[in-house]
Amino acid sequence: MNDSRSDFYASAGVDITAGYKAVELMRAHVKRTLIPGADDDIGGFGGTFVPDLNGMREPVLVSGTDGVGTKVKLAFELDRHDTVGIDCVAMCVNDIICCGARPLFFLDYIACGRNIPEKIASIVGGVAEGCVRAGCALIGGETAEHPGLMPEEEYDLAGFAVGIVDRDKVLQPRSVKEGDAVIALRSSGVHSNGFSLVRKILAESGTKLTDKFAELGDVTVGEALLAPTRIYVKPVLALLDAVEVKSIAHITGGGFYENIPRSLPEGLGARIDRSSLDIPPIFGLLSRLGNVPEREMFNVYNMGVGMTVIVAEHNADMAMQVLRAAGEDPYVCGHVVRSDKRIELC
Repeated sequence: MNDSRSDFYASAGVDITAGYKAVELMRAHVKRTLIPGADDDIGGFGGTFVPDLNGMREPVLVSGTDGVGTKVKLAFELDRHDTVGIDCVAMCVNDIICCGARPLFFLDYIACGRNIPEKIASIVGGVAEGCVRAGCALIGGETAEHPGLMPEEEYDLAGFAVGIVDRDKVLQPRSVKEGDAVIALRSSGVHSNGFSLVRKILAESGTKLTDKFAELGDVTVGEALLAPTRIYVKPVLALLDAVEVKSIAHITGGGFYENIPRSLPEGLGARIDRSSLDIPPIFGLLSRLGNVPEREMFNVYNMGVGMTVIVAEHNADMAMQVLRAAGEDPYVCGHVVRSDKRIELC
């Protein structure tokens, strides 16, 4: 591989051999994600995957793409790069599971100011960990060195996931009825949305990522904020096999007010019991430091609820039993009501 080194290209800021070294460092991470149907090699022009269609009558592919946003700025400041890859996977697979689809494979894209192989491998290690948690394969990706476009120490990260589901099992909001239960799945914190506001709050309040506050316990502000997005794929797949799930919402940017209504048909709303919510202390801290009104907090952040699942009221207890067995700690946070208001916090 060293035969392809270009001194002229290196003088422009791009080290081809660094890319080769990064790929070699990634291999062990990628192998952790192998599932049936995935190729065990990386470095080709395209990733391949052979899906098992046995038992499926009309398979539908479901795709999702997303990034980590300005949360990566915290990774730069803390010089910790092994968790943002989990965020990247989570933002994609948590979306496609809302359709009832099982993730099959994932690809990542890293744009960087300078390719430092060990840093790139650390990022991909996080991506691989996310894929393991989601049960999908990391079958390829791309690292692009962009000198002059961004500072040498910075990078951006995005990804793309594909899942599969039988057409008659695609979740549709039209099946939701008045009286159905809204089950909350807890978040690990801020997840990967609203970090432009987070950074503004920290800057204007003079708060450092290394600061500690009593409500956060032993962790620093940076540790609380960098906690990776929770991946809900395996618990939700277990739930889909056991109970009739009517609709799912991934609570991302836009918070409660944008995302929960997407899981409801017209004419119905979700009445959320504000007192039932178990809101992690990081949200109270951000609200206090930035003097952010409660409605704005619910309009930007997940406020401790990373995903909502709607089931018939008589299935709620069984649904929570299944979710608990799969490692979640769910609770009923509200019900579906007939209302012109798509979301009510009471």
